[in-house]
Amino acid sequence: MLARREHSAVELKRKLLASVAEEEENESRLAEVDAVIEDFKKRGWLSEERFTEQLLHARKRKFGSLKIAHELRENGITEDLVMEALSEVKTDEFANALDICRKKYKTPPKGREEWIKQARFLQSRGFDFEVIKKVLNQDIEELE
Repeated sequence: MLARREHSAVELKRKLLASVAEEEENESRLAEVDAVIEDFKKRGWLSEERFTEQLLHARKRKFGSLKIAHELRENGITEDLVMEALSEVKTDEFANALDICRKKYKTPPKGREEWIKQARFLQSRGFDFEVIKKVLNQDIEELE
Protein backbone atom coordinates (compact mmCIF):
# COMPACT_ATOMS: atom_id res chain seq x y z
CA MET A 1 0.00 0.00 0.00
CA LEU A 2 2.78 2.42 0.89
CA ALA A 3 4.57 1.81 -2.40
CA ARG A 4 1.67 3.30 -4.37
CA ARG A 5 1.16 6.53 -2.41
CA GLU A 6 1.56 8.14 1.00
CA HIS A 7 -0.93 7.25 3.73
CA SER A 8 -1.69 8.74 7.12
CA ALA A 9 -1.41 6.48 10.16
CA VAL A 10 -5.19 6.56 10.66
CA GLU A 11 -5.87 5.70 7.02
CA LEU A 12 -3.36 2.84 7.01
CA LYS A 13 -4.77 1.45 10.25
CA ARG A 14 -8.28 1.57 8.79
CA LYS A 15 -7.13 -0.34 5.69
CA LEU A 16 -5.18 -2.93 7.65
CA LEU A 17 -8.07 -3.58 10.02
CA ALA A 18 -10.45 -3.93 7.07
CA SER A 19 -8.33 -6.80 5.78
CA VAL A 20 -8.65 -8.67 9.08
CA ALA A 21 -11.79 -10.77 9.33
CA GLU A 22 -14.28 -9.44 11.88
CA GLU A 23 -14.12 -12.55 14.03
CA GLU A 24 -10.35 -12.24 14.16
CA GLU A 25 -10.50 -8.59 15.15
CA ASN A 26 -9.52 -8.78 18.78
CA GLU A 27 -7.16 -6.94 21.10
CA SER A 28 -4.05 -8.82 19.92
CA ARG A 29 -4.76 -7.96 16.25
CA LEU A 30 -5.29 -4.31 17.14
CA ALA A 31 -2.04 -4.28 19.09
CA GLU A 32 -0.22 -5.90 16.15
CA VAL A 33 -1.52 -3.28 13.73
CA ASP A 34 -0.53 -0.48 16.10
CA ALA A 35 2.96 -1.99 16.46
CA VAL A 36 3.37 -2.24 12.69
CA ILE A 37 2.32 1.38 12.23
CA GLU A 38 4.76 2.56 14.92
CA ASP A 39 7.53 0.53 13.28
CA PHE A 40 6.75 2.11 9.90
CA LYS A 41 6.91 5.58 11.47
CA LYS A 42 10.30 4.84 13.06
CA ARG A 43 11.71 3.57 9.76
CA GLY A 44 10.43 6.65 7.95
CA TRP A 45 8.07 4.69 5.73
CA LEU A 46 5.01 6.43 7.14
CA SER A 47 5.04 10.20 7.49
CA GLU A 48 2.17 12.52 8.32
CA GLU A 49 4.13 15.42 6.80
CA ARG A 50 4.64 13.65 3.47
CA PHE A 51 1.00 12.57 3.41
CA THR A 52 -0.09 16.17 4.02
CA GLU A 53 2.19 17.50 1.29
CA GLN A 54 0.98 14.92 -1.22
CA LEU A 55 -2.70 15.50 -0.47
CA LEU A 56 -2.19 19.24 -0.61
CA HIS A 57 -0.41 19.05 -3.95
CA ALA A 58 -3.14 16.83 -5.40
CA ARG A 59 -6.10 18.84 -4.12
CA LYS A 60 -5.21 22.53 -3.93
CA ARG A 61 -5.91 23.29 -7.61
CA LYS A 62 -9.39 21.74 -7.45
CA PHE A 63 -10.65 22.40 -3.92
CA GLY A 64 -10.78 25.13 -1.32
CA SER A 65 -9.26 25.27 2.12
CA LEU A 66 -12.38 24.06 3.93
CA LYS A 67 -12.57 20.81 1.99
CA ILE A 68 -8.83 20.16 2.22
CA ALA A 69 -8.83 20.81 5.98
CA HIS A 70 -11.77 18.44 6.44
CA GLU A 71 -10.03 15.69 4.49
CA LEU A 72 -6.79 16.12 6.44
CA ARG A 73 -8.61 16.00 9.79
CA GLU A 74 -10.61 12.98 8.63
CA ASN A 75 -7.31 11.18 8.01
CA GLY A 76 -6.02 11.92 11.51
CA ILE A 77 -3.57 14.69 10.68
CA THR A 78 -2.62 16.87 13.67
CA GLU A 79 -4.07 20.35 13.91
CA ASP A 80 -0.59 21.93 13.59
CA LEU A 81 -0.04 20.28 10.20
CA VAL A 82 -3.57 21.19 9.09
CA MET A 83 -3.00 24.86 9.94
CA GLU A 84 0.36 24.84 8.17
CA ALA A 85 -1.22 23.33 5.06
CA LEU A 86 -4.11 25.81 5.13
CA SER A 87 -1.77 28.77 5.19
CA GLU A 88 -0.24 27.46 1.96
CA VAL A 89 -3.64 26.87 0.34
CA LYS A 90 -5.03 30.27 1.30
CA THR A 91 -2.31 32.13 -0.63
CA ASP A 92 -3.70 30.91 -3.98
CA GLU A 93 -7.30 30.25 -2.99
CA PHE A 94 -8.87 33.23 -4.76
CA ALA A 95 -7.05 32.52 -8.04
CA ASN A 96 -7.95 28.81 -7.84
CA ALA A 97 -11.61 29.58 -7.17
CA LEU A 98 -11.68 31.99 -10.08
CA ASP A 99 -10.11 29.43 -12.43
CA ILE A 100 -12.48 26.66 -11.30
CA CYS A 101 -15.52 28.88 -11.67
CA ARG A 102 -14.52 30.08 -15.13
CA LYS A 103 -13.85 26.54 -16.33
CA LYS A 104 -17.25 25.32 -15.13
CA TYR A 105 -19.26 28.40 -16.08
CA LYS A 106 -18.07 30.15 -19.21
CA THR A 107 -19.98 33.34 -18.43
CA PRO A 108 -20.33 35.33 -15.19
CA PRO A 109 -23.66 35.07 -13.36
CA LYS A 110 -26.28 37.28 -15.01
CA GLY A 111 -28.91 37.10 -12.32
CA ARG A 112 -29.59 36.11 -8.76
CA GLU A 113 -30.39 32.48 -9.61
CA GLU A 114 -27.16 32.01 -11.57
CA TRP A 115 -25.17 33.70 -8.79
CA ILE A 116 -26.65 31.29 -6.24
CA LYS A 117 -25.99 28.30 -8.50
CA GLN A 118 -22.35 29.24 -8.99
CA ALA A 119 -21.94 30.05 -5.29
CA ARG A 120 -23.29 26.60 -4.36
CA PHE A 121 -20.86 24.98 -6.76
CA LEU A 122 -17.88 26.81 -5.26
CA GLN A 123 -19.13 26.04 -1.76
CA SER A 124 -19.32 22.34 -2.62
CA ARG A 125 -15.66 22.56 -3.67
CA GLY A 126 -14.73 23.80 -0.19
CA PHE A 127 -14.28 27.53 -0.70
CA ASP A 128 -15.39 29.85 2.08
CA PHE A 129 -18.05 32.48 1.51
CA GLU A 130 -15.66 35.45 1.45
CA VAL A 131 -13.72 33.94 -1.47
CA ILE A 132 -16.96 33.01 -3.25
CA LYS A 133 -18.28 36.58 -2.94
CA LYS A 134 -15.04 38.03 -4.30
CA VAL A 135 -15.03 35.67 -7.27
CA LEU A 136 -18.67 36.11 -8.24
CA ASN A 137 -18.80 39.84 -7.59
CA GLN A 138 -15.62 40.37 -9.62
CA ASP A 139 -17.31 38.61 -12.53
CA ILE A 140 -20.31 40.94 -12.21
CA GLU A 141 -18.07 44.01 -12.13
CA GLU A 142 -16.40 42.84 -15.37
CA LEU A 143 -19.82 42.77 -17.09
CA GLU A 144 -20.55 46.41 -16.26
